[in-house]
Amino acid sequence: MKHLLSAKDLSHDEAVMVLDTAEAMAATQRHAVKKLPTLRGKTVVNLFFEDSTRTRLSFEAAAKRLSADVINFSAKGSSVSKGESLKDTAQTIMAMGADAVVVRHSACGAAHLLAHAGWIDVPVLNAGDGTHQHPTQALLDAMTLRRWYTPGGPASGSARADDGGPAPRGRDLEGARVIIVGDVLHSRVARSNVDLLTTLGAHVTLVAPPTLLPVGMDDWPCDVSYDFDAAIAAVEPDAVMMLRVQRERMSAAGGGYFPSPGEYSRGYGLGAVRRAAMPEHAIVMHPGPMNRGLEITADAADDPRSRVVEQVGNGVSVRMAALYLLLADEGNQL
Repeated sequence: MKHLLSAKDLSHDEAVMVLDTAEAMAATQRHAVKKLPTLRGKTVVNLFFEDSTRTRLSFEAAAKRLSADVINFSAKGSSVSKGESLKDTAQTIMAMGADAVVVRHSACGAAHLLAHAGWIDVPVLNAGDGTHQHPTQALLDAMTLRRWYTPGGPASGSARADDGGPAPRGRDLEGARVIIVGDVLHSRVARSNVDLLTTLGAHVTLVAPPTLLPVGMDDWPCDVSYDFDAAIAAVEPDAVMMLRVQRERMSAAGGGYFPSPGEYSRGYGLGAVRRAAMPEHAIVMHPGPMNRGLEITADAADDPRSRVVEQVGNGVSVRMAALYLLLADEGNQL
């Protein structure tokens, strides 16, 4: 595999290899000197046509910790605002000597187009394309869950998770039960996690109001529920992942997806009562940024079982692994 465009493209063994490599990268980040010489002399371009904080900074940190040079491109203030096409932007970047391109774009399929249109001849990593895919987010979520989930029993604060140690090499998520709640319609995170977590053996249940579910759910390898409380009771999840309500996409489409923020929060928000109804070992996840008070309360976001901050840290390790496996001479295995 030359590119990382979709979580669906990863086989079981490839996904486990990326996660194992990410654990190795995480181990290096506990040293006094965090930088590795692996990608010295390589240039990674972060091509971001959409606003981002966590993903852009995470990819930048990952590339720099592998000793690559980084060029950050933002559509705002660039020639894109003057009408420059994606093709011309890509060719300009290639003329600067890029060895890999990380792209985030509002259009579904933009990363695939960039990788296969013949404009560039370097690895492309999809950092989110519209409502389609966000593969490294799914990988960092899987890495987080893998550290806490114990096959055959509850992950009740295992020593592995408490001391920051890695999950066992080669481990998948066979039997893990995950509930993903919220704005599935606009969420590339939900799509990517359904693809990757099921590949790794997990059982995924999506929970959302009917207005926030896409058409064609019969093709998705997961269960669907409209009732958050009933899903918690029936599934007894090992993890509950809350999705951000993407109000910017709703406004562009004219709104009307739920009656009011208060109504949404009562039906699909995670607060103290629902957290208490979850199994004690179940972890709370969120891809960020969080709308505190809408899809998640402050109490739930800051709960001892919340792994939101850990997800951010794991994102650097996962993106280091992806860059290493696609770019390093000794690591080019994807």
